[in-house]
Amino acid sequence: MSQEFAIGSKVKVVALPPYIKTADPMPMLRPPDVIRLGEEGIVLDRRPGGYWGIHFAKGNFLLDSQYIESTDTPPESDLEVEEGNQEL
Repeated sequence: MSQEFAIGSKVKVVALPPYIKTADPMPMLRPPDVIRLGEEGIVLDRRPGGYWGIHFAKGNFLLDSQYIESTDTPPESDLEVEEGNQEL
């Protein structure tokens, strides 16, 4: 099952695919060195085929969720609510 990300959330590249697909109206395959391992980007949208549109410094690219992980942390108030629910 693929991981879900909120639109506008920050994600980090944890693995590089063999090729990177651009998020243009007609996507093109680019070499994997257009983005770096550990580079952060912002989720733009969800695309068919399990891809996520992500904005990086060098442009917008499509990546599968297996290559990215979220860097956003929930606010402390959300953590306290979750901890309170677990005690019930």
